[in-house]
Amino acid sequence: MTRKPPTLRYVGGDAVFAPWRNDVLTGTGPVVFPHGLPVPEISPGHVVLLGGAPGAGKTALVMSCAVEALRHTPTLRALVANVEMPPAALLDRQLARLSGIEAEAVRHRRFTDKHAERLAVGLATVESFVERLAFLQPPFDLENTARAADAHRADVLVLDYLQRFQPPGDVADPRLRANAVMDMLRRFAGQGAAVLALSAVGRSRDNAGRSTYAASAMSLASFRDSGELEYGGDDAFLLAPPDDGDVVRLVQLKSRYGACRDVDLRFDKPRQSFAVLDDAPPASKPAGGKRRRKAGDVAPHADFSVERLAALWKATPAAPTDDAGGAA
Repeated sequence: MTRKPPTLRYVGGDAVFAPWRNDVLTGTGPVVFPHGLPVPEISPGHVVLLGGAPGAGKTALVMSCAVEALRHTPTLRALVANVEMPPAALLDRQLARLSGIEAEAVRHRRFTDKHAERLAVGLATVESFVERLAFLQPPFDLENTARAADAHRADVLVLDYLQRFQPPGDVADPRLRANAVMDMLRRFAGQGAAVLALSAVGRSRDNAGRSTYAASAMSLASFRDSGELEYGGDDAFLLAPPDDGDVVRLVQLKSRYGACRDVDLRFDKPRQSFAVLDDAPPASKPAGGKRRRKAGDVAPHADFSVERLAALWKATPAAPTDDAGGAA
């Protein structure tokens, strides 16, 4: 029996050169879905890995970015695969952020007359994008994720968090499973999806040998079951715990296509909202009378100016926004 020769899969440099040169000369860069913060980049074929300590705000941040991307790009569609929180709870948090009503009041439906206008604004804002947002239902495995993404025609995939997802086949070893999950995420990206994947991290040791989640002690190896994770992601971020009151630092550990950039954010936890520190609204001094830390060289991208965001919110005066589209 004559064996068929193997299929050759490669492309010559001359075939790549012409379209590449045209992109260079015309200034055509990659498609990027804006979301109001300078990082992370959400774009087709791009895999973003985000880690952080429990309670640091990972889910709040990634949901804020995904929702703001939906609001900025009216044709965008997103699938959220969250293992730990039901869809209604995730929408509660977005309603708090977009209306400026504290999340606890939203969760327990403790509304009063003073909330009426902001509640109406928040609900109308959620309604404006919710048709383009879908939530994965069990089983939380990547085969189900792929089918749901195809059915919803999702441009953006959010996995929260990847250690809880089962890849195809029976993979028992946690490290091998995480590697297989990242391999599948790269395949999703290869099909044109923008992937935001949250990851658990392990504690590291500081200079005194103490166990800590501090950013200064973290590295790419801090991602739990690290291996393919640190290589498969295009960008890798760590959301460090609050350093001064409500200030968190989004530390970029890896950037495949450029320089790493750290961004200081103010996390308004009661409203699940983030703002770049320099442009965050004034807040009271923390206990002890210490002044808040300022990030002198951090500013939003020019495309996400205050003027542009104000225009987007022109019809919603009851819910003043920060750079992430949330309420002050």
